[in-house]
Amino acid sequence: MNRGGDRHANAALHRIVLVRLRWRHPPTIDYVARRTAEGKSKREIIRCLKRYVAREVYRTLTDVQADPSSARDPRGERLRTSRGAA
Repeated sequence: MNRGGDRHANAALHRIVLVRLRWRHPPTIDYVARRTAEGKSKREIIRCLKRYVAREVYRTLTDVQADPSSARDPRGERLRTSRGAA
């Protein structure tokens, strides 16, 4: 999000925000309406939304399960670990 940061991550955050705006994500639309009423520009609103999405993504990525052997893939199947097959 800053000029010295990861350009690919910033581009991904920007796309997420634009998709939420385009597909009328209700919490995002409410936020935009509130900030517009406060006098913020569209550019400033998008910058704030990118910060919010970055916090959401960070929390999701750092949410580590206590027991890695109980990890499951998206289909609900157990993942194989280096200790052996599950």
